[in-house]
Amino acid sequence: MSSLTEEDRPIVQLLLGTGTCPRCVFRFCRVGSQTLYRHPYKELMKDLKQFLKGNQEKEETACFDVADPPCKRFRRGHAEEGPDDLNQNGVLSQIPLVNDDNAAVENSAVQVCNVCLGILQEFCEIDFVKKMCEKVNSSDYQFNSFVFSVSLPPQLSVREHAVWLLVKQEMGKLGLSLAKDDIVQLKEAYKWIIHPQLSEELGVPTDGKSLFEVSVVFAHPETDEECRFLATICPDCFKPAKNKQSVFTRMAVIKALEKIKEEDFLKHFPCPPSSPKNLCVALEIQCNNGAVFVAGRYNKYSRNLPQTPWIIDGERKLESSVEELISEHLMAEFKADSFNFSSSGREDVDVRTLGNGRPFAIELVNPHRIHFTAEEMKRLQQTINNSSDKIQVRDLQLVTREAIGRMKEGEEEKTKTYSALIWTDKTIQKEHIAFLDNIKELKLDQKTPLRVLHRRPLALRCRIIHTMKSEYIDEHHFRLRLKTQAGTYLQCCYSTHLLMVD
Repeated sequence: MSSLTEEDRPIVQLLLGTGTCPRCVFRFCRVGSQTLYRHPYKELMKDLKQFLKGNQEKEETACFDVADPPCKRFRRGHAEEGPDDLNQNGVLSQIPLVNDDNAAVENSAVQVCNVCLGILQEFCEIDFVKKMCEKVNSSDYQFNSFVFSVSLPPQLSVREHAVWLLVKQEMGKLGLSLAKDDIVQLKEAYKWIIHPQLSEELGVPTDGKSLFEVSVVFAHPETDEECRFLATICPDCFKPAKNKQSVFTRMAVIKALEKIKEEDFLKHFPCPPSSPKNLCVALEIQCNNGAVFVAGRYNKYSRNLPQTPWIIDGERKLESSVEELISEHLMAEFKADSFNFSSSGREDVDVRTLGNGRPFAIELVNPHRIHFTAEEMKRLQQTINNSSDKIQVRDLQLVTREAIGRMKEGEEEKTKTYSALIWTDKTIQKEHIAFLDNIKELKLDQKTPLRVLHRRPLALRCRIIHTMKSEYIDEHHFRLRLKTQAGTYLQCCYSTHLLMVD
């Protein structure tokens, strides 16, 4: 078990005297033992009191090993203000220390921590863990592991910076240094405490790669204004963003703290920070399942069915689509919040899709149900096929995100073969169309057709007709077979070559 050393004694005494909770004391003393943070709060406070007393009999029952007697230098070192002690005019103020009666330690047990604002106090107790579990269970998600995340108010970074400056100065008196990265991160310590409790209550293990996430969002309205001075000193760090409600995000605050000079920080923020009256509040306890992907192939038999909803200028043109006929059943079975449909290419509304069908995939966002057997997927496929005579699906299966990427890869490099029966008003003979067979690698600059402008931007796209093969039928009909680059608008191509025949 990690233990405090004699070098930590002045730091422990300093922090407890300013209203810092035991777990935050451990963080600044660089204690990396996860088990130690999980000890009951009162037990940790008791152990720290024994550590400071230096009483050998009590130390034998404490969590820590102390190799040397109490350091007299630090017991008297703050009785007088030394040359390195700074005041509120941009410097560190004199710190009240814990006396032999440990009065300050007793008081700190009931104070809200001046660093974590109570997160490593009340919110580590089993009552709050059970509250999170109630939220998870009532959400009716299917999961076999979880990952836990926490969102902290940005002012915690400001308070931690102030205490770091305080501890760094104290360690400097010992000839030691403390880098900010040496401090155990609050999020990390909180997860060390919460993970085993949450895992036991939910009955599943934690897994950093789990698709199911339990998250809690903390806020502390009482100290919300504490970040604002940074915007005056480092305005470049706080730029408005469309998707952010406030410019004072945690990352923006951290960036500003990295740029600000120590003397400028101390002119605007007390060091050490005072203990607030109120604890943090848990604004939200959220659950979310990672996306699930379903893929297959579809055939379309209707000549009056678009692939995706056909809506122009807010007006729906047709009542349904391939996307909707498939997704409505998947949404119901997976109990998802929303979906995203994608496919390997698309066909026009009046074009059928036959043969083996067109590959498609659907991303189901935040599904409550995620486990399906092969037999259940077959039944789901049959349900979709029985619901409409306009489409049929096959090979319906659960796939990975990477598989979706492979489906979309190389769409522009694919080639497609088409066959068209063409009628001409003008009488033709076989020699009139023979020249088409000699055309190779024909480059076309195609503008976006009017019929798809509602879903694609107006642009000029280069497409290639690799080969053409004509077959004369009679004076007004011939068949044209084309091998083209994927994405070529064939109706435009046929019209162009009819003009060439004329």
